[in-house]
Amino acid sequence: MPTLTKRLDPTQVVDSALELADTEGLDAVTLRRLAQLHEVTPMALYRHFSDKNDLLNALGDRLLASIELPERSDRPWDQRLHQMLTAFVDALRPHPRVAGLTLGRILIAEPGLEMAERTMELLVEGGFDTDYAAEVGRQSICSLITLVTTEPGSGEDPEPVAREQALRVKRAALGALDPKRYPLITSAADTLICPTSTDQYYALGVDLVVAGIRGVRGA
Repeated sequence: MPTLTKRLDPTQVVDSALELADTEGLDAVTLRRLAQLHEVTPMALYRHFSDKNDLLNALGDRLLASIELPERSDRPWDQRLHQMLTAFVDALRPHPRVAGLTLGRILIAEPGLEMAERTMELLVEGGFDTDYAAEVGRQSICSLITLVTTEPGSGEDPEPVAREQALRVKRAALGALDPKRYPLITSAADTLICPTSTDQYYALGVDLVVAGIRGVRGA
C-alpha cells in the first residue's frame, strides 16, 4: 500500500521515468504511474517535482549529464568538434524517445552549458565570429537531436517480433511501388526503412553536420 512515510529518492524516480519513457514513450510518464512504481502516494512525488514538466526537465538534464565530453587536445578544431558532437549523440542515442527533451535544457543545465560553451569555443577557433558560432552551434545541435529522435525503426514496438513485423510491412509497401517510376526507392527499400548499421547511421549524421560546418566556414 502506498505510504507517505516511505523515503523517496528523486534520483531513483528519474531512473524509473527514463526506463518508462524508453519502453512506452513520454505519454506513459506520469506522476501517478511513478508513485505506483515506488509504492508512495502521488503527493510524495510532488515534494520533489512540482509537476510533470518539472519531471521531464529532470529527464532532459539526466541525458545531458551523461555526456562524456572529450579531453582537450591540440588536434585541429574540426576534429575536436567532431569528437564533441559525437559525444553528444552517444549520450542521446540509447534514448530516442527522450532525446528531444534536451533541447530546452542545454542553456539551463550545467552540463548543457559546458557543452555549448566548448562547442562555441571550437567554432570561434575555426573562424566564426561569436554570433555566427551561436547560430551554427544551435542548428548543429538541433540537427543531431533530430537525427536521434527520427532514427528509423526507433518508434516501433520494442518487442522484437512485433518490431520486425512492422518493419516488414513498411518494406513491402515501398517494394510494391512501380519500379519504373521509383527505381531507386524500390531498390533501396530495406535501407530506407531501417539503416544497415545503426553505428554507421549516426557516424554519417555527425560527418554530414561537421562537413556542413566546414562548408559554411569556407563560404
